[in-house]
Amino acid sequence: MAHASNPALLSDNYDSKEGVLFSNQCKTVLEAPDLKIIGDDSLAAVSAPRIITNQVLGAILGPDGQQRKEVIEYTVQSGDTLQSIADNFGIMLNTLLWANNFDKSAKINVGQKLVVPPIDGIIYFVKAGDTMPQIAKTYKALEDDIISFNQLKDEFDINIGDILILPGGIMPQAPKIQTSPKTTYVASSWFNFPVQGEITQTLHWYNGVDIGNQCGTPIYAAAAGTVLRATYDWITGGGNYITILHKNGLVTWYGHLESFAVKPGDAVTVGQLIGFMGGKPGMAGAGDSTGCHCHFSVIGGANPLARYPFHYQIRFAGN
Repeated sequence: MAHASNPALLSDNYDSKEGVLFSNQCKTVLEAPDLKIIGDDSLAAVSAPRIITNQVLGAILGPDGQQRKEVIEYTVQSGDTLQSIADNFGIMLNTLLWANNFDKSAKINVGQKLVVPPIDGIIYFVKAGDTMPQIAKTYKALEDDIISFNQLKDEFDINIGDILILPGGIMPQAPKIQTSPKTTYVASSWFNFPVQGEITQTLHWYNGVDIGNQCGTPIYAAAAGTVLRATYDWITGGGNYITILHKNGLVTWYGHLESFAVKPGDAVTVGQLIGFMGGKPGMAGAGDSTGCHCHFSVIGGANPLARYPFHYQIRFAGN
Protein backbone atom coordinates (compact mmCIF):
# COMPACT_ATOMS: atom_id res chain seq x y z
CA MET A 1 0.00 0.00 0.00
CA ALA A 2 1.34 3.46 -0.93
CA HIS A 3 1.61 6.09 1.79
CA ALA A 4 1.06 9.83 1.53
CA SER A 5 3.77 12.43 2.04
CA ASN A 6 2.62 13.31 5.54
CA PRO A 7 4.64 12.60 8.70
CA ALA A 8 1.40 12.51 10.70
CA LEU A 9 0.10 9.49 8.79
CA LEU A 10 0.47 6.19 10.65
CA SER A 11 1.67 3.24 8.64
CA ASP A 12 -0.24 -0.04 8.52
CA ASN A 13 3.05 -1.92 8.51
CA TYR A 14 3.91 -3.79 11.69
CA ASP A 15 7.31 -4.95 12.86
CA SER A 16 7.30 -8.74 12.76
CA LYS A 17 9.22 -9.04 16.02
CA GLU A 18 7.69 -6.30 18.14
CA GLY A 19 4.20 -6.09 16.62
CA VAL A 20 4.17 -2.33 16.97
CA LEU A 21 2.79 0.41 14.80
CA PHE A 22 5.44 2.45 13.01
CA SER A 23 5.36 5.96 11.57
CA ASN A 24 6.62 7.12 8.22
CA GLN A 25 8.62 10.23 7.49
CA CYS A 26 8.24 11.75 4.07
CA LYS A 27 8.59 15.23 2.72
CA THR A 28 5.63 17.55 3.08
CA VAL A 29 3.86 18.43 -0.15
CA LEU A 30 2.20 21.84 -0.36
CA GLU A 31 -1.60 21.59 -0.49
CA ALA A 32 -1.49 17.82 -0.12
CA PRO A 33 -4.97 16.57 0.80
CA ASP A 34 -5.74 14.79 4.04
CA LEU A 35 -6.29 11.08 3.73
CA LYS A 36 -9.23 9.22 5.15
CA ILE A 37 -9.33 5.46 5.67
CA ILE A 38 -12.18 3.83 3.76
CA GLY A 39 -12.93 0.30 4.89
CA ASP A 40 -9.85 -1.58 6.00
CA ASP A 41 -7.45 -1.15 3.11
CA SER A 42 -8.26 1.94 1.04
CA LEU A 43 -7.50 5.63 1.26
CA ALA A 44 -9.46 8.56 -0.09
CA ALA A 45 -8.28 12.15 -0.40
CA VAL A 46 -10.28 14.75 1.51
CA SER A 47 -9.58 18.42 0.89
CA ALA A 48 -11.74 21.38 1.84
CA PRO A 49 -11.32 24.87 0.37
CA ARG A 50 -9.81 27.31 2.83
CA ILE A 51 -9.09 31.03 2.74
CA ILE A 52 -6.10 32.23 4.73
CA THR A 53 -4.48 35.63 5.16
CA ASN A 54 -1.36 36.75 3.29
CA GLN A 55 0.54 36.81 6.60
CA VAL A 56 -0.12 33.12 7.23
CA LEU A 57 0.51 32.15 3.62
CA GLY A 58 3.84 34.01 3.72
CA ALA A 59 4.80 32.34 7.01
CA ILE A 60 4.01 28.91 5.60
CA LEU A 61 5.84 29.46 2.31
CA GLY A 62 8.44 32.13 3.12
CA PRO A 63 10.59 33.67 0.42
CA ASP A 64 12.34 30.35 -0.19
CA GLY A 65 9.77 27.90 1.15
CA GLN A 66 11.78 27.46 4.36
CA GLN A 67 10.04 29.83 6.77
CA ARG A 68 10.34 28.78 10.41
CA LYS A 69 7.13 27.37 11.88
CA GLU A 70 8.45 26.14 15.22
CA VAL A 71 8.45 27.90 18.57
CA ILE A 72 12.06 28.19 19.72
CA GLU A 73 13.94 29.07 22.90
CA TYR A 74 16.40 31.93 22.60
CA THR A 75 19.22 32.55 25.10
CA VAL A 76 19.65 36.25 25.85
CA GLN A 77 23.03 37.64 24.77
CA SER A 78 24.95 40.69 25.97
CA GLY A 79 23.42 43.86 24.53
CA ASP A 80 20.04 42.28 23.79
CA THR A 81 16.82 44.10 24.51
CA LEU A 82 13.31 42.78 24.15
CA GLN A 83 12.80 45.07 21.18
CA SER A 84 16.05 44.00 19.47
CA ILE A 85 15.20 40.32 19.94
CA ALA A 86 11.73 40.86 18.47
CA ASP A 87 13.24 42.76 15.55
CA ASN A 88 15.87 40.08 14.90
CA PHE A 89 13.19 37.41 14.70
CA GLY A 90 10.82 39.52 12.63
CA ILE A 91 7.99 39.63 15.15
CA MET A 92 6.28 42.45 17.03
CA LEU A 93 7.35 43.27 20.57
CA ASN A 94 3.90 42.39 21.91
CA THR A 95 4.17 38.90 20.43
CA LEU A 96 7.40 38.32 22.36
CA LEU A 97 5.93 39.79 25.55
CA TRP A 98 2.78 37.66 25.38
CA ALA A 99 4.76 34.46 24.74
CA ASN A 100 6.80 35.02 27.91
CA ASN A 101 4.04 36.50 30.11
CA PHE A 102 5.97 39.80 30.27
CA ASP A 103 4.79 43.38 30.36
CA LYS A 104 6.64 46.23 28.67
CA SER A 105 8.57 47.03 31.85
CA ALA A 106 10.09 43.54 32.05
CA LYS A 107 13.87 43.27 32.39
CA ILE A 108 15.95 40.50 30.84
CA ASN A 109 19.34 39.10 31.82
CA VAL A 110 22.19 37.50 29.89
CA GLY A 111 21.68 33.74 29.81
CA GLN A 112 17.92 33.97 30.33
CA LYS A 113 15.84 31.83 27.97
CA LEU A 114 12.94 33.38 26.08
CA VAL A 115 10.20 31.72 24.07
CA VAL A 116 10.05 33.07 20.51
CA PRO A 117 6.97 32.36 18.36
CA PRO A 118 7.46 31.90 14.61
CA ILE A 119 4.85 34.49 13.63
CA ASP A 120 2.96 37.40 15.20
CA GLY A 121 0.15 36.20 17.43
CA ILE A 122 -0.45 34.03 20.47
CA ILE A 123 0.81 30.67 21.75
CA TYR A 124 -2.25 28.92 23.14
CA PHE A 125 -2.66 25.75 25.24
CA VAL A 126 -5.96 23.99 24.58
CA LYS A 127 -8.03 23.38 27.71
CA ALA A 128 -11.02 21.16 28.47
CA GLY A 129 -14.15 22.61 26.89
CA ASP A 130 -12.33 24.77 24.33
CA THR A 131 -13.72 25.08 20.81
CA MET A 132 -12.06 26.58 17.78
CA PRO A 133 -14.68 29.34 17.33
CA GLN A 134 -14.35 30.33 21.00
CA ILE A 135 -10.54 30.42 20.84
CA ALA A 136 -10.56 32.46 17.63
CA LYS A 137 -13.12 34.91 18.98
CA THR A 138 -11.37 35.42 22.32
CA TYR A 139 -8.02 36.19 20.72
CA LYS A 140 -9.37 37.94 17.59
CA ALA A 141 -7.75 35.43 15.25
CA LEU A 142 -9.19 33.80 12.13
CA GLU A 143 -10.24 30.16 12.38
CA ASP A 144 -8.91 29.36 8.92
CA ASP A 145 -5.52 30.86 9.81
CA ILE A 146 -5.32 28.75 12.97
CA ILE A 147 -6.31 25.58 11.12
CA SER A 148 -3.89 26.19 8.25
CA PHE A 149 -0.87 27.26 10.29
CA ASN A 150 -1.19 24.35 12.73
CA GLN A 151 -1.96 21.90 9.91
CA LEU A 152 -5.17 20.75 11.54
CA LYS A 153 -7.77 18.73 9.66
CA ASP A 154 -10.64 20.99 10.63
CA GLU A 155 -12.03 23.07 13.50
CA PHE A 156 -12.72 19.94 15.55
CA ASP A 157 -9.13 18.64 15.35
CA ILE A 158 -8.04 19.94 18.77
CA ASN A 159 -7.38 18.11 22.02
CA ILE A 160 -6.64 19.04 25.62
CA GLY A 161 -2.95 19.88 25.91
CA ASP A 162 -2.45 20.85 22.26
CA ILE A 163 -0.13 23.80 21.73
CA LEU A 164 -1.48 26.07 19.01
CA ILE A 165 -0.17 29.15 17.27
CA LEU A 166 -2.92 31.74 16.78
CA PRO A 167 -1.61 33.85 13.86
CA GLY A 168 -2.49 37.50 14.26
CA GLY A 169 -4.04 36.82 17.67
CA ILE A 170 -4.21 39.58 20.28
CA MET A 171 -4.08 39.11 24.05
CA PRO A 172 -7.31 40.35 25.66
CA GLN A 173 -6.84 43.40 27.85
CA ALA A 174 -9.40 42.55 30.54
CA PRO A 175 -10.01 40.19 32.06
CA LYS A 176 -6.50 38.86 31.57
CA ILE A 177 -6.58 35.32 30.20
CA GLN A 178 -3.65 33.03 30.85
CA THR A 179 -2.43 31.16 27.78
CA SER A 180 -0.35 28.70 29.82
CA PRO A 181 -2.25 26.05 31.76
CA LYS A 182 -2.49 26.31 35.55
CA THR A 183 0.03 24.22 37.43
CA THR A 184 -1.28 21.31 39.47
CA TYR A 185 1.13 19.56 41.82
CA VAL A 186 1.00 15.80 41.98
CA ALA A 187 2.41 13.22 44.36
CA SER A 188 5.72 11.63 43.40
CA SER A 189 3.95 8.26 43.37
CA TRP A 190 1.70 9.47 40.54
CA PHE A 191 4.16 8.71 37.73
CA ASN A 192 6.43 6.05 36.39
CA PHE A 193 9.74 7.00 34.75
CA PRO A 194 8.91 7.16 31.03
CA VAL A 195 12.28 5.94 29.74
CA GLN A 196 15.67 4.73 30.88
CA GLY A 197 18.62 7.02 30.25
CA GLU A 198 20.37 10.17 31.39
CA ILE A 199 18.83 13.61 31.89
CA THR A 200 20.59 15.63 29.21
CA GLN A 201 18.62 18.85 29.62
CA THR A 202 16.76 20.00 32.71
CA LEU A 203 13.50 21.93 32.71
CA HIS A 204 12.93 23.97 29.53
CA TRP A 205 10.07 25.01 27.25
CA TYR A 206 7.40 23.86 27.53
CA ASN A 207 7.78 22.30 31.01
CA GLY A 208 9.96 19.59 29.49
CA VAL A 209 12.96 17.49 30.50
CA ASP A 210 15.16 15.62 28.00
CA ILE A 211 16.28 12.04 28.65
CA GLY A 212 19.02 10.75 26.37
CA ASN A 213 19.82 7.16 25.46
CA GLN A 214 20.31 5.09 22.33
CA CYS A 215 17.77 5.53 19.56
CA GLY A 216 15.28 2.67 19.71
CA THR A 217 15.13 2.70 23.54
CA PRO A 218 11.56 1.85 24.67
CA ILE A 219 9.36 4.67 25.98
CA TYR A 220 6.56 4.00 28.44
CA ALA A 221 3.41 5.75 29.67
CA ALA A 222 4.20 7.73 32.81
CA ALA A 223 0.67 7.12 34.12
CA ALA A 224 -2.55 5.47 33.03
CA GLY A 225 -4.71 7.38 30.58
CA THR A 226 -5.98 7.73 27.04
CA VAL A 227 -3.81 8.48 24.02
CA LEU A 228 -4.86 11.76 22.41
CA ARG A 229 -2.24 12.14 19.70
CA ALA A 230 0.39 9.97 18.04
CA THR A 231 1.53 12.12 15.15
CA TYR A 232 4.09 14.67 13.96
CA ASP A 233 4.60 17.99 15.74
CA TRP A 234 4.84 21.04 13.47
CA ILE A 235 4.92 23.68 16.21
CA THR A 236 7.44 22.86 18.95
CA GLY A 237 9.97 20.94 16.86
CA GLY A 238 9.18 17.77 18.78
CA GLY A 239 8.97 15.54 15.71
CA ASN A 240 6.91 12.40 16.21
CA TYR A 241 5.13 12.76 19.54
CA ILE A 242 2.47 11.23 21.74
CA THR A 243 0.14 12.93 24.21
CA ILE A 244 -1.76 11.06 26.91
CA LEU A 245 -4.69 12.49 28.90
CA HIS A 246 -4.86 11.34 32.53
CA LYS A 247 -7.86 11.22 34.84
CA ASN A 248 -6.67 14.23 36.84
CA GLY A 249 -6.80 16.37 33.69
CA LEU A 250 -3.04 16.44 33.16
CA VAL A 251 -1.51 15.64 29.79
CA THR A 252 1.90 14.01 29.39
CA TRP A 253 3.84 14.69 26.19
CA TYR A 254 6.56 12.45 24.70
CA GLY A 255 8.59 13.88 21.80
CA HIS A 256 11.26 12.86 19.23
CA LEU A 257 9.95 9.32 18.79
CA GLU A 258 11.36 7.01 16.17
CA SER A 259 8.10 5.08 16.08
CA PHE A 260 4.78 4.56 17.83
CA ALA A 261 3.37 1.51 19.63
CA VAL A 262 -0.05 3.08 20.31
CA LYS A 263 -2.63 5.10 18.40
CA PRO A 264 -5.13 7.83 19.34
CA GLY A 265 -7.98 6.49 21.46
CA ASP A 266 -5.97 3.67 23.03
CA ALA A 267 -6.31 3.24 26.79
CA VAL A 268 -2.87 2.72 28.33
CA THR A 269 -1.73 1.57 31.73
CA VAL A 270 1.15 3.02 33.73
CA GLY A 271 4.43 1.64 32.42
CA GLN A 272 2.93 0.41 29.15
CA LEU A 273 5.11 0.56 26.03
CA ILE A 274 4.01 3.46 23.82
CA GLY A 275 6.91 4.00 21.42
CA PHE A 276 10.64 4.08 20.79
CA MET A 277 13.22 6.82 21.17
CA GLY A 278 14.40 8.79 18.16
CA GLY A 279 15.87 12.25 17.69
CA LYS A 280 19.00 11.51 15.66
CA PRO A 281 19.23 14.16 12.92
CA GLY A 282 17.96 12.73 9.66
CA MET A 283 16.01 9.96 11.39
CA ALA A 284 12.30 9.62 10.73
CA GLY A 285 10.32 11.77 13.16
CA ALA A 286 13.39 13.41 14.74
CA GLY A 287 12.04 16.96 14.53
CA ASP A 288 14.34 19.72 15.79
CA SER A 289 16.88 17.60 17.64
CA THR A 290 20.63 17.09 17.87
CA GLY A 291 20.66 13.51 19.14
CA CYS A 292 18.73 10.52 20.43
CA HIS A 293 16.50 11.50 23.36
CA CYS A 294 12.92 11.76 24.59
CA HIS A 295 11.46 15.17 25.44
CA PHE A 296 9.03 14.56 28.31
CA SER A 297 6.62 17.34 29.24
CA VAL A 298 3.61 17.70 31.51
CA ILE A 299 0.90 20.14 30.44
CA GLY A 300 -1.30 21.41 33.24
CA GLY A 301 0.89 20.16 36.06
CA ALA A 302 4.35 20.08 37.57
CA ASN A 303 6.84 17.89 35.70
CA PRO A 304 7.91 15.13 38.12
CA LEU A 305 11.31 14.89 36.42
CA ALA A 306 12.08 18.55 37.16
CA ARG A 307 13.41 17.60 40.60
CA TYR A 308 16.27 15.56 39.15
CA PRO A 309 19.64 17.15 38.23
CA PHE A 310 21.55 17.24 34.97
CA HIS A 311 23.16 13.85 34.17
CA TYR A 312 20.84 12.02 36.59
CA GLN A 313 20.66 8.34 35.59
CA ILE A 314 17.19 6.81 35.21
CA ARG A 315 17.72 3.07 35.41
CA PHE A 316 14.19 1.77 35.86
CA ALA A 317 11.23 2.53 33.61
CA GLY A 318 8.18 0.65 32.38
CA ASN A 319 6.51 -2.30 34.00
